[in-house]
Amino acid sequence: MFRNKKVTVSAERPSLITLTRPSSIIAEQFRTIRTNIQFSMVDTELKTLVVTSAAPGAGKSTVSANLAITMAMQGKSVLLVDTDLRKPTVHKTFKLPNKEGLTTLLTEKEAVIKKIAHRMPTEGLYVITSGIIPPNPSELLASNRMSLLIKELEEIFDLIIFDTPPVIAVTDAQVMASKVDGTLFVINKGVADKEMVKKSKELLDMVHANVIGAVFNRVELSPDTYYHYYGE
Repeated sequence: MFRNKKVTVSAERPSLITLTRPSSIIAEQFRTIRTNIQFSMVDTELKTLVVTSAAPGAGKSTVSANLAITMAMQGKSVLLVDTDLRKPTVHKTFKLPNKEGLTTLLTEKEAVIKKIAHRMPTEGLYVITSGIIPPNPSELLASNRMSLLIKELEEIFDLIIFDTPPVIAVTDAQVMASKVDGTLFVINKGVADKEMVKKSKELLDMVHANVIGAVFNRVELSPDTYYHYYGE
């Protein structure tokens, strides 16, 4: 039993469009992403997924949050973990306290997952925020403790989504991509150029990351529909 009380998510949060506008074109796109991910892993069980990008501002945190919601709405037990230990945003998106989180689980032996994870109003959705920003993010994520924690989480949840920093900025995304079943790459129209995307792919290939797909973000969906998708 998770001891955290259910948290109320404001309907005014524009980044959580799968909750605030579930019938919108963008929410439907997230359901399409969910389906595509499931088809891409048809022969292998997907338990852990990293969401990253080439550069900051691509909207990968917003994609992570909405994808987690969409997966949970399908009846799965889903955990979203903020592994951006430099510029965490998940606690802001869901309006959660951030005194305890991932860093607590990695540095305090007595910390318990079920006391740290926040149970969200969406049935089946849980969130672990970053916790206090540490001086050594890469080392913490590369630690044996992190690998053991992932195994513990896999025993509790159907799917764990890790929101990580951009690939080029720091090594954190590479570290996490090497530990999980799949990696989803978010590309922001008008920000990430081809060389940046190519370099990011090379860095992920270096750690044998299983890149299962890419999300092309902030794209106008139709001539008469001025929908742009804003994140982070």
